[in-house]
Amino acid sequence: MLRAFALLFALLAGPAFAQTGDLIVEKRTFEMPSYTTVGGQTIKNVKIGWQAAGTLNADRSNAILITHFFSGTSHAFGKYTPGDKAAGYWDSIIGPGKLIDTNQYFVISSDTLVNLNTGVPTVVTTGPASVNPDTGKPYAMSFPVVSIKDFVNVQKALIDSLGIKRLHTVMGASMGALQAYEWAASYPDMVGRIIPVIGQAQPNPYLVGWLSAWGQPITLDPKWNGGDYYGKEPPTEGLKAALKVITLHAQHFDWAEKTFGNAPAEEGKDPGKAFGNRFKIEQALDQAAAGRAAVSDANHLLYLVKANQLAGADISKIKSPALVIYAPTDLIFYAPNIEDEVSKLRANGAAVDVAQLTGPNGHLNGVLAIGQAADKIKALLAK
Repeated sequence: MLRAFALLFALLAGPAFAQTGDLIVEKRTFEMPSYTTVGGQTIKNVKIGWQAAGTLNADRSNAILITHFFSGTSHAFGKYTPGDKAAGYWDSIIGPGKLIDTNQYFVISSDTLVNLNTGVPTVVTTGPASVNPDTGKPYAMSFPVVSIKDFVNVQKALIDSLGIKRLHTVMGASMGALQAYEWAASYPDMVGRIIPVIGQAQPNPYLVGWLSAWGQPITLDPKWNGGDYYGKEPPTEGLKAALKVITLHAQHFDWAEKTFGNAPAEEGKDPGKAFGNRFKIEQALDQAAAGRAAVSDANHLLYLVKANQLAGADISKIKSPALVIYAPTDLIFYAPNIEDEVSKLRANGAAVDVAQLTGPNGHLNGVLAIGQAADKIKALLAK
């Protein structure tokens, strides 16, 4: 696929094109015999994947946790093999000598519970597609409901296992921002500072509705079958439609105009001349969704929707210094809502700075344009 078109999938498809190829990271697995959810249900044999770069200092005070976005993975930086064509999505700012310097910091990132990317060999997660040890069959929709706080609690168990008592910084984009806020609210003594990017502590009801719209195409696909499709034909069409909606929502109309305009998908096939003649943007979105659906699980997407709907870090408990980074053209997390939360954080006594990201990509500016906030990120890390 063309490099220019690959920008469309930066948040959805995970890795962006590599800036350098000098950082090789190893994917590891963290296991818990059992985990009790915020809702009080027990999940046995929990596994999540993680990667790290850098070295913990003597007092283990230099750890930075990167929390990933809705359809992301732990692969925020580096490559798994020298031959990989793509590096992690924030590889431009994380690595030796870079903004988040792995010669100075121990940088860690993990897959969440119910991670979307069950078909990616390097992803390790526990969710509806996992086998329930009590039945020997996939959980499907019997998997317990999990929230952003559950993601954070499992991450804390991983951090604890490494002997880290306090994180220097928690930083993440979109759903990663939700996790950063939850870390600061739930474990204030463990978090030195947070950098939430293109996300809020408390998503509003409008976003809850949008999240429902993201997932609904799956439940309307007859092959979803109430979530019971493992070992059968999966609801691929519903999953593709859901991913198409998410992909478009994460972009902006400036991007659509500059990238596609109203050009036809095929030369000489005017969309106004026949119903089957399509626009270029339609074809592009469908191609993106089909490629993403091939490595994703429909039930996991629905559980991610629920987890994001349940997000709600208690702002009154957040005291950590923060750099809130947002995009004024974001159509998922609107600028006025983020600015309102910044006011609330400051009213609680938290030291909060802000940075804006500009560009044609709306929400995706949080990945593609993160370098614009380099000076302020560097300043906060140094405090």
